[in-house]
This record gives sequence, structure tokens and C-alpha cells, in this order.
Amino acid sequence: MVRVPEDRDGQRLDNFLLGQLKGAPKSLIYKIVRSGQVRVNGGRGKPERKLVAGDEVRIPPVRLGEPEESAPPPRGLLEALDAAIVFEDSRLLALNKPSGLASHGGSGIRHGAIESLRALRPNESLELVHRLDRDTSGLLIVAKKRSALRELQALMREDHGAGIDKRYLTLLAGRMPNGTMDVDAPLLIGLRQGGERHVQVNDGGKESRSHFKLLQRVGGHSYCEVKIDTGRTHQIRVHAQHIGHPVAGDDKYGDGEVNKRLRDQAGLRRLFLHAASLRFALDGGREDYVLDAPLAPDLREVLDKLG
Repeated sequence: MVRVPEDRDGQRLDNFLLGQLKGAPKSLIYKIVRSGQVRVNGGRGKPERKLVAGDEVRIPPVRLGEPEESAPPPRGLLEALDAAIVFEDSRLLALNKPSGLASHGGSGIRHGAIESLRALRPNESLELVHRLDRDTSGLLIVAKKRSALRELQALMREDHGAGIDKRYLTLLAGRMPNGTMDVDAPLLIGLRQGGERHVQVNDGGKESRSHFKLLQRVGGHSYCEVKIDTGRTHQIRVHAQHIGHPVAGDDKYGDGEVNKRLRDQAGLRRLFLHAASLRFALDGGREDYVLDAPLAPDLREVLDKLG
């Protein structure tokens, strides 16, 4: 039995358990929660349940069986992540996440960004503030203090995420009109066979707003900055598809023929979507943060070849 301390008030049950069961894979955490082996104040809890200081959590004995399950991340990954930290202070750090690295482990992914950062900094308390799609590169914010995590998450909830200015860089297929195209289209998450998430514009979905600003036309396509007012799953990718200019290299919502041409002509082998900047204020608006992550070299090379 573990009593939730004051500094863990508001933490999700799954993240609390990850802190208590060092080295346990996230798949094991979900298994013991969903099977009812974990109890909160005597009752069953869901992984996303927010704990309250003083809650009594029953944690069953677990065996971290197979050595490979708790094998540390490869040294090369840790060195790459250490080099990818673009900002750090006492409250948070910002990572320029590489494409292909998941924000967190699970579903067959052993080492995500947060697990690898925890291995890199074993004596620090690190929590993901938000997530990026696995194939999206760019800014990923990690809180080093619970107070910073709570304040940032409150900003993300404020007016559906308007408390944080989030801007991305992307290459859209085809010729976008000059200026800015505003997209206000609700998004609904569905599941395909096999449990894969698929998002579509649907009136029954959640309010979602994106603003696509043309920066440059390259090779018959459109290099754009995207400001998002909401942070829905696959939002930019689905909104881009909705306006007829899908994100280049998108194998889920994109144009297969365009993707093949860009691969052959410019070497684009992944999703051209990069989380470029985040702006927000902590301490009730007194402490401004302006964080930037430069465009990944492979994407810069694609632009150079097209230009």
C-alpha cells in the first residue's frame, strides 16, 4: 500500500505506477491496472485516473521477468537524445525529437523518448507534458517538476490549448493559395481493423482549428507554417488532407503518387512535419518561454533539392 504524496497530486495512475515500479515496461503497468490488481482506495482504477494526495494505492508484487524487457536503451540513442536537448532550466527541458522515435514506449515499442530520457537522467523526476506522433520531429517538452507539469497542462486545457502558441513547419502537396488558410473542422478518432487509430473530419468530433500559412512554393508544392489552436490527434495531417493538400510523406492520410515522386526526386522518406516552436508563460504569465527547434537536416535537404 502506497499513500500518494502531496507532490503527486493530480498525477495519472499509470505514470504514478511507472515511478513506483522502476524499470517496468508500460505494457506491464497497463496489464496489472486493467486486470484489477491495482486498487485505489479499495476500488479499481483506470490508467488515466488522476490521483489525489492521500489516496491509498495497492500495488501488487510484480516480477520484471525477461531481462530484455528491462534492458536499457542503446547507448547511441541516449547520446543522440542528450545532443537533441535544445533548452533546459530547473523546471523543464525541451527536446528536438527525431522522427521515428515514439514519445513513450508501449504497443511493442520498448524505448520511447521519455523512457530513454529517464535512463539518461536516472536521478531526476521527468514527465511528458504532451506528445508528438512518432513520425513527427521537433519540440517535445518534459517537466522536471510537478508544479511545471500541472501549470503547462492547465495551459493546454485553457480554451482547448490556446494557452500555448504551437507552430509547425510542413510541406503540403500541391500549390496552396497565397496567405493563410484557416481550417475549422471537427475531428473524430475511429479505429480500423487491428486497432489502428484513424482520424477523420466529422461533425460528431471535437472542435479543431488549424491555420496554414504559405511560406514558399518549392517544386510545385507548398512549404508552410501551421499554427494550431487545438491539439487533436493527427490534427494537421487530417486538416491538410481535408483542404486537398495532404502532408508530404504521409503514408496514412497522404497521396501515394506524390509521396513516391518526392521520394524519388528529393529523397523524402518520412512525414514532412516538424514541431518548430512553442511559446507560453509560466508563473501566472510572469515567466515567458520561447522555444525553437531547427528544421531537421533531412527535411532541409528535401527543400534544397526541390528548390
